[in-house]
Amino acid sequence: MSLLQLTVIALVQGITEFLPISSSGHLILVPQLTGWEDQGLLMDVAVHVGTLLAVMLYFWRDVWAMLSGLGNLFKGRLDPGARMVLLVVVATIPVIGVGYLAKDFVSTHLRSIEVIAWATLGFGIVIYIADRLGMTMRRMEHLGFSDAVIIGLSQCLALIPGTSRSGITMAAARALGMERPDAARFSMLISMPTILGAGVLAGKDLYESGNAQLSFDALIAGGLAFASALVAIWGLMAWLKRASFTPFVIYRMLLGVGLLALAYG
Repeated sequence: MSLLQLTVIALVQGITEFLPISSSGHLILVPQLTGWEDQGLLMDVAVHVGTLLAVMLYFWRDVWAMLSGLGNLFKGRLDPGARMVLLVVVATIPVIGVGYLAKDFVSTHLRSIEVIAWATLGFGIVIYIADRLGMTMRRMEHLGFSDAVIIGLSQCLALIPGTSRSGITMAAARALGMERPDAARFSMLISMPTILGAGVLAGKDLYESGNAQLSFDALIAGGLAFASALVAIWGLMAWLKRASFTPFVIYRMLLGVGLLALAYG
């Protein structure tokens, strides 16, 4: 793999993983638009590890609280950290089940430019409507288990390339009245088990292929994905403290129209 391809793949994964613009859609588009070969399982694992470390570092206080809460949960005590663990678990269960059942269908039928284009446009409109109509009156501490179920179910839609896992979960949280920074925060917290699960599955496939040797390229890819994801998270959280999701919706509209022109032109 050339240094240019490695850099592009790592940066695309790192930047788009947590922005509401769909990382899977962009990663599918890169080889289709450039003619490059698939980056391979090793690079998939490397960039997933990089983005996972980035979100854990940025939200280290929440991670520490959940780890402490998990210990208290085993002791029969339900503190805020333990409650957050349960909320994350509840929000993650739906996508695990649906992802397991629909994995082959998604990989076979939903990885076309046409699907990505329509999903980019359609769910961009959903994000805009949820953001404009959603109240801004609820914080993280107001999140209930029924809310976590709804957000978790919305996450299943992200199996469609172009939807954006972060985008659809933030939209669901906004529709439930959560303030923008808190909607983004919970979306990123539930991304950790999702990214970890995707990385483990890719790692399992890599191990079974007999090509699980760590390489310098993988270290570079993981490092670039980590750095770019950390910057993207910081930028998104800073933006949402004072503004809306509209710029991301505009980007999705432009990208979706461009992809439709490419697909049907």
